[in-house]
Amino acid sequence: MVEEELKKTALYEVHNSLGAKLVPFAGFWMPVQYQGIIAEHKRVRNTVGIFDVSHMGEFEFSGADAEQFLNRITINDVTKLQPGQVQYSAMCYEDGGIVDDLLVYRFEDHFILVVNASNIDKNREWICENLPLSGVDFDDISDDIALLSVQGPKSLEMLKTVTTPDLESLPYYHFLDGQVTGINAIVSRTGYTGELGYEIYISRSNSEELWHNLFEVGKPFDVEPIGLGARDTLRQEMKFCLYGNDIDAAINPIEAGLGWITKLKKGDFIGRDALIKVKNEGVKRKLIGFETSGRIIPRHGYPIYAGGREIGITTSGCHSPMLERGIGMGYVPVALSEPGIKLQLNVRKTEHPMCVVKTPFYSPTKT
Repeated sequence: MVEEELKKTALYEVHNSLGAKLVPFAGFWMPVQYQGIIAEHKRVRNTVGIFDVSHMGEFEFSGADAEQFLNRITINDVTKLQPGQVQYSAMCYEDGGIVDDLLVYRFEDHFILVVNASNIDKNREWICENLPLSGVDFDDISDDIALLSVQGPKSLEMLKTVTTPDLESLPYYHFLDGQVTGINAIVSRTGYTGELGYEIYISRSNSEELWHNLFEVGKPFDVEPIGLGARDTLRQEMKFCLYGNDIDAAINPIEAGLGWITKLKKGDFIGRDALIKVKNEGVKRKLIGFETSGRIIPRHGYPIYAGGREIGITTSGCHSPMLERGIGMGYVPVALSEPGIKLQLNVRKTEHPMCVVKTPFYSPTKT
């Protein structure tokens, strides 16, 4: 994608002024790091950090049949949501392959889906292909919304005095419609790091004001800006999937370890028949977590071997800043997916020992 086609979040110039390394990502210029991935990663694990994730997409649904439609196009059970709740879910194709993973927000009179930035156009087209002729009003509001993610063990302490209504009583995967530093916002107790954290949706026009306000409020808590590089290593320590790496149209949610959000008994939804077949026949491969030893760092695309034969592929991998060793994710046959099994990682045509481990790799102390 050429430079003139790349979008910029409302905080692009702020990131520039902070010396961020800006790179093309999902059609946007995004900050990959400020002072360094390891330092930023540890900041989120130890105190609190702020991410600009305004590149994410937001779709709004309303109308008499909105709930019914969303229950048909997603794999989790939307009817179980109460106003003020958030649900992790996904959309699937008829063959069970994943269109995207997403969040569903239920309000009193409408819903919002939060989708991956790289899939906004594809998701919009998929939704429009399946929309009924009446009963559902759909609007892509992605360009109007900015999203800041405040993550880390001190995030509640930092935000509670500047957020209304009361943030302390907000449960995990719930949200409130209120204000942060006097700015109208939707605040959800969600995130992509595994730490205690909150995601703040505001009007694009208010994003720079809120950014500066939050850094002023966060000074006593050692708050720092965090780039997408640390966002990636943080999510990998939790074994959170990334679309395009760990899940995609060729992978179904059951083999990806997302059976817990796949509600086959809720009634008809797109992909259900294919997923029932997978469930009944059993998956042939599973997404595992593994560790390497020494200085070997797993990377996306590295082959996984057993007994001199390639049996899988690495989907994500990095050096874990908290564990100080290589960690990775990948698909292998079910028979080789149990923690403790020894396999080999092929790095530049040389095999190195790796071991399947229980995940998440790292367990934060969140409240």
